[in-house]
Amino acid sequence: MSETQPIDSGQATTIHKIFSRQTSVAIDIGTPSETIWQLLTDAENFKSWNSTIVDLTGKIELGEKIQLRSTLAPERTFNLKVKQFDQPKQLSWGDAMGTRVYTLTPNSFGGTRFTMTEKIGGPIFPLFARMIPPFDEAFNQFAADLKSAAEASG
Repeated sequence: MSETQPIDSGQATTIHKIFSRQTSVAIDIGTPSETIWQLLTDAENFKSWNSTIVDLTGKIELGEKIQLRSTLAPERTFNLKVKQFDQPKQLSWGDAMGTRVYTLTPNSFGGTRFTMTEKIGGPIFPLFARMIPPFDEAFNQFAADLKSAAEASG
C-alpha cells in the first residue's frame, strides 16, 4: 500500500508533512453510488445523518458556496466553494488552505467504495499546524454515519 492510499476499513489515516497534512478514509457501502451521492449533495439534510456536522448551509453544486460548522470547531464557520461536481463519482469543496474530496467507485460486491481525503497546507502551514485538531476520529465517524444512512435508505 502506498503512503497516499487510504485503507478501506473505515479507519482514517493521516500523513504529516512539513507544509501539509492529509487525512483519508475509505469504506465499502452496500448501495449504488447514486444513493450516496444524494446524501452528500443534500445540504438541507446533511446534518440529519452526519453527526460530525453542526450546520451546513448553501447549495452543494459546482461553483456554489457553502458554510459549514463541524464538531471539531463548532465556534468557527468554514466558508467553502464547491470545486468539483462529477455526479455520481466525485465531489470536492474547500478554501485557500485545503480541499476535501469525496470519491465514489463501484466495488466488487455490487456496492460502492466511498473515499474521503482532505489535504490542508501551504507555505505558512507550519506556523499553525499544531492548532488544527486531528481529523481521524471525525473521518471515522463521517464514514460510519454515511454507510449507515446510505444502507438504511438504499
